[in-house]
Amino acid sequence: MVAAAVAGLLAYARVQSQRAVSLAPSGPVGRLTDLWVDRSRTDQFAPLGGTPRMLAAWVWYPAAAGARGPESDYAPGEWAGLHRFGWASTALDRVRTGTRDGTPVAQGRFPVVVLLPDLGLSAPQYAAVASGLAARGNLVVGVTPTYSSRLTVIDGRPVAASAAGSASGRTDQLVAVWAADARFAAQRAALQFGSRADRAEIAYVGHGLGGTAAIEACRLDGRCAGAVSLDGAPGGAAAADGLGRPLLLLNAGTTAAPAGRAFTVAGAGRLSFTDFAAYRVAAPLRRTLPLGTIDGRRALAITIDYTGTFLRAATRGKTWQAPAYPEVREATLLSR
Repeated sequence: MVAAAVAGLLAYARVQSQRAVSLAPSGPVGRLTDLWVDRSRTDQFAPLGGTPRMLAAWVWYPAAAGARGPESDYAPGEWAGLHRFGWASTALDRVRTGTRDGTPVAQGRFPVVVLLPDLGLSAPQYAAVASGLAARGNLVVGVTPTYSSRLTVIDGRPVAASAAGSASGRTDQLVAVWAADARFAAQRAALQFGSRADRAEIAYVGHGLGGTAAIEACRLDGRCAGAVSLDGAPGGAAAADGLGRPLLLLNAGTTAAPAGRAFTVAGAGRLSFTDFAAYRVAAPLRRTLPLGTIDGRRALAITIDYTGTFLRAATRGKTWQAPAYPEVREATLLSR
């Protein structure tokens, strides 16, 4: 009896993993992937000394209306190695991005938004949030921190995390390097997109440790209009003295904020801000992952709406009004 029930659950999970999942944004979005090399820096985390800092960049951008092109593969080539749970979660080739590769950029000038993942994760695992922000009129640059993420792909070859780049005891060093990655990516995107990129409107968004690095990048970048941290917190000087620019903290757990405006999403888990929230995940595995109890698509919709409206207000120097969701509560602001 028990064996039959287990077999039934396994069969159901396998079927679920083959069902399509859509991350399609609300409007036309293009996507490109590239390798950007910062020759002004030596990579502190590379196994071989003297290596310049190389970054896999994923860019989501507003596409021209009616533009055609092949739908972007969610995890092309060696990026397929991001799939870690076999039949227990959605197969990555079943994820529909709703974005187009190589499609022309829409007319206009768009803020540059740099997006940093949490420690161990990679830029393509934030496609839902990234494409959602691009559909709202932003050039979104997803940066995978080389040697800190479990997987990045450089020149078509998979690159794993190094001991130096993923050590939990090196938080300050990781934040400093990632913040430099983010500022370099903002500059490179502005050059690559030319008149389509508004160099006067730059913002940084990050998840977890990437959120801490995003805040630090904004603190160091005089052009930064604001920062968003998803389940992260300010560190260093930003924690002690504040950012001095608009800052949004959107968290999974109840927290008090040392700066900016902080909100808690009831029922969210740490991975609720990533594409894992949209995957079909078998119940036994789901219980082991920090996905919380909130519906994953609802969590992503809240994240995109809060982040998108906040960035729009920040880059235009306007007062932001938080969207109304019953799951979201404003957190306490700590006095310094």
